[in-house]
Amino acid sequence: MKVHSLQFSGSILERGFWLYVYRIVQDSRCALYVGRTGDSSSHYASSPFNRLGQHLDMRKASANMLKRNLEKNGFDLLECKFELIAVGPIYEEQNTLKDHRRYRDIVAPLETALAGYLEKKGYKILGSHGRDKPFDRNLFKRIVDEVGHLFPDARLRGHDD
Repeated sequence: MKVHSLQFSGSILERGFWLYVYRIVQDSRCALYVGRTGDSSSHYASSPFNRLGQHLDMRKASANMLKRNLEKNGFDLLECKFELIAVGPIYEEQNTLKDHRRYRDIVAPLETALAGYLEKKGYKILGSHGRDKPFDRNLFKRIVDEVGHLFPDARLRGHDD
């Protein structure tokens, strides 16, 4: 039996289009998982907090891509330490599928760009991301300005990535 503690800001419960990064550490190994809310499966855009439970669901096969990627890369889910870094909402949840797709198509290439940015800094990125597509460079700069300092160059820090 162990005691665990979880603290979070209530604003992470807000629905909308977010980008997020999980930093996963097990022993000396570190990996990142980059994702977004507001994907293609529906016209809803959940909160990063909601995605947390879906990604790590021990029983349900749908939506647990983080769990599957951890297992595929030899991480023991129950031995890992997780940190969730989320930026957003970048856009509000939309009421129609047409509007949802418009904003999804803006945020999806930003997810790919963020994964590429972190990989260039030397981090092991779990999972796959769409092919590189044009993205809003000004918006991406704002995102990196918000979260970039949380990811120092891994090659300089000696991570086993």
